[in-house]
Amino acid sequence: MKKTIRKFVPAMLVLVALATLSFMAKDNVTLRLRPQQDKTYTLTSKANMMMMMEVQGQTMNMSQNLETRQTFTTKETSDAKSTFETQIEALKLSISQMGMKLEYDSEHPEKTSPMLAGQTSEMEKALNKPTMVSYSALGTAIDSLEIEMSQLAAAIIELPEEELSVGSTWNTNKTQNANGIEITAKMTYTVTAISKKSVDVSFSGTAEGNNDVSGTYNGTASIDPQTGIIIQSATKSNISMTMNEQGMSLPVNMVGNTTVEVK
Repeated sequence: MKKTIRKFVPAMLVLVALATLSFMAKDNVTLRLRPQQDKTYTLTSKANMMMMMEVQGQTMNMSQNLETRQTFTTKETSDAKSTFETQIEALKLSISQMGMKLEYDSEHPEKTSPMLAGQTSEMEKALNKPTMVSYSALGTAIDSLEIEMSQLAAAIIELPEEELSVGSTWNTNKTQNANGIEITAKMTYTVTAISKKSVDVSFSGTAEGNNDVSGTYNGTASIDPQTGIIIQSATKSNISMTMNEQGMSLPVNMVGNTTVEVK
């Protein structure tokens, strides 16, 4: 019996030590935008959207796939702000409607569907044009970003001042203009896991704006705890709005899925 106790006590001490370490392990983090100086990050975004539109009592469906590749290079960084040079390097668009499939690939423009020529000429104006933009340490844009197709807002989000732990939440409120439509998105982020490699969050929110815009967002994201930049994210959206075409008001509903990866 004494021998058994002698063996049992060291085992107990090991378990107590492990338990103590688990309680003492740091599982809190303070997120700040701290990009690596002179590093070029590549952001790849893939968005799939189904648009349902009512025209004279009939419902028309259109599916759209849009892929973008955008780079942003850290030109200056400090405890107060970071400045990036960013540009869109590639765009790929595919539209399916009424049995037709229209395609555009900026890296293979010779394959562009003729019916997309008007749209793609506008898209090409945004390609390979370096633009400077600055953000505060909390991820708030200091300078406006003028690139129409920019996805940088999907990689750099507003961060909370407070230290975070699993279960912590924070809110953001952001307004942007897209093709003359002003949209305000209100988001709530909740920390679901913290590790050395990432701070994982879930998020949900609402959108509202002119042209009867209303909708919801929800998804997940992983943030690099060292840089404060999103590593990857997946978002589901459901947006309704009214489009005015040739004197007619057309109700439109858009359901989409967007994935973002930053390397």
